[in-house]
Amino acid sequence: MIEPQERDAEITRNSLFGGSVNLNTLIEIACTRPSSELQCIKRTYRSRYNSELEQDVTAKVRGGFKEILLAVLKSCRNCGGRVDMSMAMCDAKTLYEAVESGRTVDQKTIISLLSQRNSGQVKAILVSYKQLYGHEFCKSLKQSKCGQFGREVRIVIRCIQNPEKFFAKQLRMKNADAREILIRIMITRSEIDIKDVNKAFAAKTGSSIEKLVRRDFNNNGKDHKTNNIVADILIGLTKRS
Repeated sequence: MIEPQERDAEITRNSLFGGSVNLNTLIEIACTRPSSELQCIKRTYRSRYNSELEQDVTAKVRGGFKEILLAVLKSCRNCGGRVDMSMAMCDAKTLYEAVESGRTVDQKTIISLLSQRNSGQVKAILVSYKQLYGHEFCKSLKQSKCGQFGREVRIVIRCIQNPEKFFAKQLRMKNADAREILIRIMITRSEIDIKDVNKAFAAKTGSSIEKLVRRDFNNNGKDHKTNNIVADILIGLTKRS
């Protein structure tokens, strides 16, 4: 519940140095925060850890995700502004050419385009792509020549296009970090899109985040009172928009 930029800087640091690299959380921070917030996160990160975030991502992350994350972190995407449908059509054609025109995929063009457009513009590009070519861009990325890069870009696109579904999927994951993921998403998406996340979660599970909280914090042992307090706080956050 500390200041958002301090919280996100700490989350990012733990994702890089808390054991194995947590790519889902890094994607979550990079792709759902506007550029203005990312700049604040990077300044806070530098101040707290005496290190550059891009430098640590370069050292710790492997594969295509590294290039995608670095491009997003270095970009200056404007969060506001009107969506330009003419530009979206042109960008959709650029994406098509990047995938379809040669034997290999033009990864640099795809990464550059997706990292330089705000989320609203990216969504418009993806809508335009389907209108022009009759299928989703993600389907084009499933071709064998796209390989691992295609899978990685699809994850990033899903996070940008439907962040509520991305968060809902994280909440459905069963692992040792389930409680930590639940707390992080509830706090970071409160007053942003937690109600949309709840709807997406319910659509897939037939249940609500409130029931998930009660189940995960149902403990009759010595921590019973503490768990109830935490559960009540988290449930209260689902009602804030």
